[in-house]
Amino acid sequence: MKIRLLSLSFSFCFLNCFAQNIPLYIGTYTDGHSEGIYKLQFNLKTGELSRLQLAIATENPSFITYSPNKKYLYAVSESLGGSVSSFKIQENGLLKFLNKVSSNGTGPCHISLNKQGNKAVVSNYRGGSASIYSIARDGKLNEASQIFDYNTTDIISHAHSAQFFRDELYIADLGMNALYQYKLKNNNYELATPSIFKTTENLGPRHFALTKNGQFIYIINEHGSSVTSVKKTASGFKQIDYDSTLDENYQGKNSCADIHLSKNEHYLYGSNRGENSIVVFKRNKFDGTIEKIQTVPVHGDWPRNFTLDPSGKFLLVANQKSRNISVFSIDTSSGTLTFLHDVKAPTPVCLLF
Repeated sequence: MKIRLLSLSFSFCFLNCFAQNIPLYIGTYTDGHSEGIYKLQFNLKTGELSRLQLAIATENPSFITYSPNKKYLYAVSESLGGSVSSFKIQENGLLKFLNKVSSNGTGPCHISLNKQGNKAVVSNYRGGSASIYSIARDGKLNEASQIFDYNTTDIISHAHSAQFFRDELYIADLGMNALYQYKLKNNNYELATPSIFKTTENLGPRHFALTKNGQFIYIINEHGSSVTSVKKTASGFKQIDYDSTLDENYQGKNSCADIHLSKNEHYLYGSNRGENSIVVFKRNKFDGTIEKIQTVPVHGDWPRNFTLDPSGKFLLVANQKSRNISVFSIDTSSGTLTFLHDVKAPTPVCLLF
């Protein structure tokens, strides 16, 4: 009887512990330390990362994203002959290659899908363009249906990220210092606003975060080491705030990278490459303005992409140059971060839950 009880207890513990673990996929640069997309197990209770394994070998998958049902994974190949690939997620968590299409520009650095999972948009950093794709029911990518080329005779475009929101599409162009707004008409996206904010400075808008209702947009500026806060109004867009991402005592060079809202949208997080930190802002949910409340070191070098886990209790940072992933706990009552631990990983640049 005791043996049976011990067996049942062990089985329950094993299943419970297993249920607490979810996969974390890692996009990388294949620079000799990495071979492609990797996978780790993440413990939702403790924040522990374990069981690093290669999910699939592929060239420079610097940005990766899921389909909404998490049956498929999509990755850019940030190279001169830019491409984007689709993969099927197998039962063991490893990836099976489905197909590859041209990104229609060199250096693709970002991909995102719409809520329905039937369209994707890819940003080409070196090519200065963005491409729209339809996605088949089997997860495969069709050739691009629309291509936006932002290069002009006197300014070099660097499209860096894009997101769908309902029937709209937003594309951040670091070279053009613009965040374009498109609207869907007759199954094509048409330019509605050349830029949702105005600037005479070389800020370099890189990534951005939208609130769930789409009313507020927070843009992190790579060159400006700052966040531009914009509110959507009945007549267009209005800039409501502009804040530095750096500690007031920091005097060195810096390039901002990524930005995310907390699950409850009370807090905003941004990454600084150079200062090597995560900045935390408290957000006023009524007027959308933000206030800096914390700057924490990332315990690594060159924090590119970071992400919040599905529970909203942990924040994980991909430190590209030091080749490690840092894990922070989030105090949900204050939004502040506390460093827990880190693990080594091959040139991580994108993290995906």
